[in-house]
Amino acid sequence: MEWGNYSMYADFILLGLFSSTRFPWLLFSLILLVFVISITSNIIMIVLIHTDSHLHTPMYFLLSQLSIMDILYISTIVPKMLVDQVMSRKTISFAGCTAQHFLYLTLAGAEFFLLGLMSYDRYVAICNPLRYPVLMSRKVCLLIVAAAWLGGSVDGFLLTPVTMQFPFCASREINHFFCEVPALLKLSCTDTSTYETAMYVCCIMMLLIPFSVISASYTRILITVYRMNEGEGRRKSVATCSSHMVVVSLFYGAAMYTYVLPHSYHTPEQDKAVSVFYTILTPMLNPLIYSLRNKDVTGAMQKALGRCLSSEKVTAF
Repeated sequence: MEWGNYSMYADFILLGLFSSTRFPWLLFSLILLVFVISITSNIIMIVLIHTDSHLHTPMYFLLSQLSIMDILYISTIVPKMLVDQVMSRKTISFAGCTAQHFLYLTLAGAEFFLLGLMSYDRYVAICNPLRYPVLMSRKVCLLIVAAAWLGGSVDGFLLTPVTMQFPFCASREINHFFCEVPALLKLSCTDTSTYETAMYVCCIMMLLIPFSVISASYTRILITVYRMNEGEGRRKSVATCSSHMVVVSLFYGAAMYTYVLPHSYHTPEQDKAVSVFYTILTPMLNPLIYSLRNKDVTGAMQKALGRCLSSEKVTAF
């Protein structure tokens, strides 16, 4: 399809992060380090959760799903960005941009819903501990994960075809490091205000529904914790819930800035900085936050290291 002198399916040019810094290879090294730490720490979380019997609980099953999402999420964006820097290449095909756009929306949406539903798990564990095995059975856990993936997929399938059908007859240069919706819509030569309004309402709903579940759950949790007489139980509840709230605040806060705050309040450079935070840093921070503040995970890690060291000694002899 042609529109003026431009082909709708021509390649895009990602201006990226490295062109706007005086030390591109330093930034490259930092992002590569973050990517390696993110992949490694999330894989360690998944392996620990599936191999240690003490972690075979609904909360850790949901955490393993969060780690899977984080691995896929960061892998959708960072490898392409790093390879392009090494190869001195900035182009991305129309099909590649569409695929990246779809995967990003699906994974981000799934993580939004999963983080919201994880608060229900904490609510049941603290407020209804006797009914926890029933209310958070394996079937319920699988339904929670399926609902999160379904919600994310609906977001991807709804927004991607509409976004990519606009005629991009302006510059093909995307002032971003991946194919994010706001940056793409700036290239369209048609009026996208109606679609932007619809997308704004959709984003509000996607943020408000999980956030409402989180707010309601933690309100009940705080009331229950306040009434606890046992100091150890109170400390354990606060530690577990605070880890989840830190992750929620980081992810939801950055997304609200990008998709809810009017465009007039932030610049493209600020958008890129915030996007780095929730697409690159958050997948690394999630497993670190949950492992460093969780005695069960640190205990499982110590046991795993102990088994590895003992097997090495046996092999040496």
